[in-house]
Amino acid sequence: MYYIGVDLGGTNIAIGICDEERHIVLKDKVPTGAHRETDRIIEDMAGLCRDLVERTGISWDEIGYVGIAAPGTVDPAHGVVMYCNNIKMFHYPICDKLASLLPAPKKVYLENDANAAALAEAKVGAGAGKDDVIMITLGTGLGGGIVIDGKLYSGFNYAGAELGHMIIEHNGKHCTCGNDGCWEAYSSATGLIRMTKEKLAETKDTVMWDMVEGDIEKASARTAFNAAKQGDRAGKEVVDMYIDYLATGMINIVNIFQPEVFCIGGGVCGEGDYLLKPLTKIVDERQYGAASREIKTAIRIAELGNDAGIIGAALIGE
Repeated sequence: MYYIGVDLGGTNIAIGICDEERHIVLKDKVPTGAHRETDRIIEDMAGLCRDLVERTGISWDEIGYVGIAAPGTVDPAHGVVMYCNNIKMFHYPICDKLASLLPAPKKVYLENDANAAALAEAKVGAGAGKDDVIMITLGTGLGGGIVIDGKLYSGFNYAGAELGHMIIEHNGKHCTCGNDGCWEAYSSATGLIRMTKEKLAETKDTVMWDMVEGDIEKASARTAFNAAKQGDRAGKEVVDMYIDYLATGMINIVNIFQPEVFCIGGGVCGEGDYLLKPLTKIVDERQYGAASREIKTAIRIAELGNDAGIIGAALIGE
C-alpha cells in the first residue's frame, strides 16, 4: 500500500508518494500561487497527485489515503482549515475539495503542518522508536508539535501546541501574534536577526560589520554565529543570549512534558554542535530536579529536513 503526503506551503505545494515504511518513492512540487482563488490552488494540488501516481506506475487502488499538512488553524475531525492568513482560507473544507478532484474515492486527512512535521520526526526521524517526542522549528517563526504516547496532542479545539507563543519575557519584545514576550520573538531565526542588528547598532568594534558590508539590513541568522566562531566578542554575546533564550523555553517544556526526545529543526540548526552542545548543557543543568535524574531528555537535530511535511502528512491517517 502507498500513501500520498501533501505539504501545502505559502510558496510551494510539495507532494510525495510514500511506501508503507513512509519512505518517499517519488516527490515533486508546484508553485502555490497563494494570491489566487483557493479552489484553483486545490485543483493544482489534485493535478500533481494524479501526475505522481501516473509517473510511479501504481494504481489508485494501491493508494491507502491522502494526507494534507496545511498551515494555520485546522480542524482535522472535519477536514477543514479554519483560518490561514498566508493562503486565504476561512472555514475551508479542503479535504472534501481535494477528494472530489481525485480519480478514485480516497479518504483525505488533514493536520497542521508543524504537527505533521513533529509526527514525522517522532515516527521515522530523530525520535523514531520513542513514544513521547516534541519538535520545534526555528524559522521565520517558531513552530512546534507534541507527540504523546505516539499520538499528536493538539488540545480539545485543535489549537494546542503553539509552543512559540509561550510568554518567556514579561512585557518583552512584540510578537507578530499580537502579544509581547513570546518565545518566538526571541528564539526564531527572526529573533536572532533582530538581536544581531541590535548588537550592531550599539557596537562598532565587531567583525560583524565586515560580514554585512556595512549594511545592518544584510544581517542574517548566520552572522553572529560566524563572528563568534572567529572569536568576536560581540558575536559571541549575541549567540550566548540567543541560546539562553532558546534554552529557557525548552526547559519550561521539558519540565511540563519530560519528553524522551526533543527535536529541533529549521535553518538555525545548520550550526550543528555549535548550537546543540551549549544548548543541551543549559537545559540539562537548569531543568527541575536535574541533579536527581541520570536519564534526561535527549536533544537532537531533526533529520527529515524539507521532507518532514510530506512524510508527516502521509502518516496522519494511521
